[in-house]
Formats: sequence, structure tokens, C-alpha cells
Amino acid sequence: MINFNQLRVFHQVAKNMNFTAAAKKLYITQPAVTAHMKLFENYCGLKFFKKRGHKIYLTSEGQALYDYTQKIFEYERQIEDLIDDLKDLKRGMLHLGTSKTYARYFMPFLISSFRDVYPHIKIHLDEGSSLDIMHSLLDLKNEVAVIAKVEDHPDICFIPFSQEELVLILAPEHPLAGKKYVTPAELANEPVIAKEEGSKTRKLVNALFNDHGISPEILMETSNAEFIKQLVQRGEGVSFFVREVVALELQEKKLATVPIKGTRIILEVNIAYLKNQLLSPPAQAFLEILLKISPKEKSDQGIRKIMDSMLAKWK
Repeated sequence: MINFNQLRVFHQVAKNMNFTAAAKKLYITQPAVTAHMKLFENYCGLKFFKKRGHKIYLTSEGQALYDYTQKIFEYERQIEDLIDDLKDLKRGMLHLGTSKTYARYFMPFLISSFRDVYPHIKIHLDEGSSLDIMHSLLDLKNEVAVIAKVEDHPDICFIPFSQEELVLILAPEHPLAGKKYVTPAELANEPVIAKEEGSKTRKLVNALFNDHGISPEILMETSNAEFIKQLVQRGEGVSFFVREVVALELQEKKLATVPIKGTRIILEVNIAYLKNQLLSPPAQAFLEILLKISPKEKSDQGIRKIMDSMLAKWK
């Protein structure tokens, strides 16, 4: 196997065509350069230099080898630059996971905040149910996630990020829409258009009905939020959504909401990452941004208030 140190010495001698100059570049003595070259030529069974007077010249074999060492050490320089760029977050990839709701309505704001600071980092955003994204952390497909905690896992660290209120949504013309409040019993026979199994929203809705001994009438389950909202607007059924996700439709009276008597459903959103896995520089930087903007104490604070607070500070 070729000795890489000897190859480096050869490259510097060939580049400078001088043993003394090569020694200075390599921070070794000139006799050490001579010794390295002798060992290298003996190992290869070839002569790479010829001498006339006080000058040295490359042999044809030496020139052929030098053509390759130029490429090798240029790649070495590029690798060193790459490593520096990766450490300094001038290059890299962030593998991020989140729920479908956060991906569409809130993650663009968080990603924009990150890219304002680290514009050269590429981002791969993976979206799915909170359970799917949790598994993506365990499978090392993603490094940081913003999800609801569907279940505990000993290998995952969950840090509270925001609390989102889930509200009942229905068509404005729905018979229940004009009521001051509704009870779970009144929803027993209402067709429910539900989020997919594995989502925390679905788990909370199931718990609401189960706590009152009711089996909900699930008309359909889907992860497509816009599809659910359209069906509800057409009066096909009722559903449950994070309030901020339907804020515009409620304001424009395309949808209506009615409080559930004695119940307020809160979706707790968490920052999640593996406990014993070293984060890449982009993932660590994104985590630090999330920790910086998240409330210092647990409070009923949703992502909208967090965003408004950040915008106020920037102004």
C-alpha cells in the first residue's frame, strides 16, 4: 500500500522542483525529504526524478504520477473546505419532521426564521402523523421533530413547545351551530370526519367520546385538512381542528364552532429528538432556535402567540 505521507512529499517536491522548498512547505528537514523520496522510489521500483547539476527534473514516470497527485491534493483541499463549511453551517442538510397540520400552517414560519440565519442549509421536511414522525426519529430518518406526544418513548426527549386548542367545527347552517354549547351526547349521532389514526388529534377526540361512554360515528378518516374542511362546510359531518388552522374560515363564517360543555381540548405540541444521538450542526442550530422561541414556562400559549411575539421583537 502506498505511504500517503511519502506521496505528499513527492507532490511537494514535484510542485516546487526543489527538495529544500518542499521541506519548508512540509515543516520537515531537507534530509527527511530526501529519505522519504528514496524509500518511495524503492517501494515503487521507479525513478521519479532525475538530476543535472543543481536542478532536478521529473522523469516521464514522475510526470505521470504528478498529474494524479495534483488531483488528489486538490480534492484534499476541497474536502477540508467542505468540512469547514459543514461546521460553520455554510453547507449541510436539515432533516426535519412534523405533523401535517404544522407542516402546512406553521412550519413555513419556523423554517423561514431558520433560513434567515442559515441561508445555505438545505431542508428536507417530512410530514405525517405524530406517531409516524416519532418513528422516523427512531429510524434515523429525521433528527428533530415538532409533533404532539402520542406516547412516551425512553429513547426520545420531548420538550413542550406550544399548546393548541382543538375546537369542534361544523357548517354554519348545522342545527347545532347556533347553540351556546353542545354536550358529547349531542354529538353521538353526528357523522365525524376524523383525522387519521396515529395523530394526537384523533387520540384526543377518541378520548372525549370514550370518557362519556360514546362510540363516535366515524364517517371518514383522512389526513387531508383541506378536504375535511370542505366536507364540513358542505354539511357532510363535523370535525375537530386546531383553532388557528380554521381561524380564517371561522372569521369568514365558512365554518362555525360551538364550545363543548365542561370540556376544553388542548393539543400539546412538543419538540422531539433522540436522547443519545449526537445532532448534526443544522439540527442542533434548528433545535436552539426552537428552544429560544418556546415559552420558558408551561402556559396555554399556541404557535400563533409565539409567532406574534417573535414578530414584535423583530419590529
